[in-house]
Amino acid sequence: MILGRRLQERRQNAGASLEAAAKALRVTPLTVRRLEKAEVALKPLYVERLLEKYGADAQEIEEFVALAEQANEPGWWYAYRDVVPSWFSAYVSLESGARMLRTYEPHYVTGLLQTHAYARGVLRGGFPNDTEDELDRRVDLRLRRQGLLDAPDAPTLWVVMEEAVLHRVVDSPEVMRDQIDALLEAMERDHISIDVVPFVAGAHVGVCAPFTYFRFQEPELPDVVYSEILSASVYLDQRPDVVAHLEAHNRMALLTSSAQSKSLLNRIRKEYS
Repeated sequence: MILGRRLQERRQNAGASLEAAAKALRVTPLTVRRLEKAEVALKPLYVERLLEKYGADAQEIEEFVALAEQANEPGWWYAYRDVVPSWFSAYVSLESGARMLRTYEPHYVTGLLQTHAYARGVLRGGFPNDTEDELDRRVDLRLRRQGLLDAPDAPTLWVVMEEAVLHRVVDSPEVMRDQIDALLEAMERDHISIDVVPFVAGAHVGVCAPFTYFRFQEPELPDVVYSEILSASVYLDQRPDVVAHLEAHNRMALLTSSAQSKSLLNRIRKEYS
């Protein structure tokens, strides 16, 4: 995505139209637009020819081509492609590169904060036809994703969840108790915030599907919102859509506080003792 944006900027600075760029590659203008929007892989040969067209020097071309080759390499999660739906692979990539994540969860604890047993229970319910080996691989992927929160440059994570999440018993009371303990421990970390919207908050703007908001360090990347339904997902990067979800997240967070959320977590934990 970053390289696509830079390629578009280089074309515009050179005063070249999409049609002129397409002619240099002997492709359609739509193909060039898809390259710039990162909808297709950046072929090194295409990149080289385009930059030559835009008047780039040899060193810039060499560096850009090397980055394009690197960008085309599969991420670590590619090894789990047999258990990762194609529409979710982009999520893992965005998650790995974000400097800020804000999530809304009406049904389950967000994947980045799930314990092993809780994750296994959630995934078993979501994929009832999985073999034990497939289930193990899904759980392993989810737990490996959590490693980004332990990195030196870990992103900030702000979770807003419904109280209903804590009353939905996944697997057993013991699993729920351990999961709540994990949430309480996570709340002590400087880069993690958890707000639990209580039932008494009533109807509010966020009663909808779960979503995740991503913000990135690189200025070329727009903010992105991810939401999903049963068998597919949607990635939104148009400003009005992103702002609507961001405002909803802000409004929901105002319905509670960190102290109230901790108190609620501790109260519900006692119910599982």
